[in-house]
Amino acid sequence: MPGFGFSDAPPMDRYEYTFEHIADTFEALIDVLGLERMFLYVHDYGACVAYQLATRRPERVLGLIVQNGSAHDEGMGNIWDTGRAFWADPSPENRAKMPDWLNFEGVREVYLGGVPEHLKPLFQPEYWHFDWERMSRPGNVEIQFRLFEDYKNHVARFPEIARYHREHQPPCLILWGRHDPYYELDELIAYSRELDQVEMHVFDGAHLLLETHHHECAHAIRDFVAANAAAENQSLTG
Repeated sequence: MPGFGFSDAPPMDRYEYTFEHIADTFEALIDVLGLERMFLYVHDYGACVAYQLATRRPERVLGLIVQNGSAHDEGMGNIWDTGRAFWADPSPENRAKMPDWLNFEGVREVYLGGVPEHLKPLFQPEYWHFDWERMSRPGNVEIQFRLFEDYKNHVARFPEIARYHREHQPPCLILWGRHDPYYELDELIAYSRELDQVEMHVFDGAHLLLETHHHECAHAIRDFVAANAAAENQSLTG
């Protein structure tokens, strides 16, 4: 996404850092590439963009691959209480109550937060050093906080997303790290309540599940995509 990794990070006076606008950017890319049908990978902030795309053009979605990303109130536990208070009243006092995570230690915590000791050796420290090097570009911390502020609009869309699930019933693969400190396991139950076709895998991992279980996830994704793409082709050919 703009502002992440090696993507450009235009200043906020030149680019609107909202998930709706980032979805506009992705939609323009999709049109240039000529993609007509696709699977959407739903993870963390990417969930906000993926569900913008899915609800705009549900006929394009062949399936959802959900990996530690929230679309239900049940998935957001007590750790979000200070964030919710700030969204409701973005005063300096409520801002001061929030943990200061937009720094090197906060980036490291995204990787290691909630991770049991036996898994920590699997995380290579250059990952969070690299992430912080990109995030600490001039203006990028402000961009990240702007996206956090806009996350409240994703949360407000949860009822719309639930309707999308119930009405369009996209096939869904859920890959979940059970030690995630940001999103609760109750998220999985909420998905299963709305969708008829849900395949779930819960791993002994955390928020960034692919750092520890990329082989298992890749195999599950490959099989899910192959099965549902084959089913789509069969329905098109009759």
